[in-house]
Amino acid sequence: MSSTMTDLQAIAARVTDPEIPVLTIEDLGILRGVHLEDDGGVRVVITPTYSGCPAMDAIREDLQTAFRAEGYQDVSVDLVLSPAWSTDWMTESGKAKLEEYGIAPPTGTGHRGPVTLGMAVKCPRCHSLKTKELSRFGSTSCKALYQCRECLEPFDYFKVLS
Repeated sequence: MSSTMTDLQAIAARVTDPEIPVLTIEDLGILRGVHLEDDGGVRVVITPTYSGCPAMDAIREDLQTAFRAEGYQDVSVDLVLSPAWSTDWMTESGKAKLEEYGIAPPTGTGHRGPVTLGMAVKCPRCHSLKTKELSRFGSTSCKALYQCRECLEPFDYFKVLS
């Protein structure tokens, strides 16, 4: 059984997102902290990408399974909604993994108020900027569905949130 905070963080960081299995919860930026309790239990803190994210139950179970495999039987997972998750919390490695997987990663930073300029989303397959949004919501609520006007392939775009 590992006992350092670095070891505990590494155990949690290996858990993948069930909706985008090429990303770990650390890549996604939803892993907020791991704490060893005085009684030897482990407490993990995560923030969902959306308050109603359906993947949270699966992530909670996967975290508990990962820690139990390392000898920790008492594992609690807390969901923290504030501050709200932001795509700014994603790692650069995670954004690269998204693109390799065929999902356009979020670009830039979030904004407040009206948007006066159109945003070009680069196709993750052919890298063209000639794309169009087909649906504001893609396969999950944190993604939008786009189509490339060059290669004609549809693709998900991970929305910018901040």
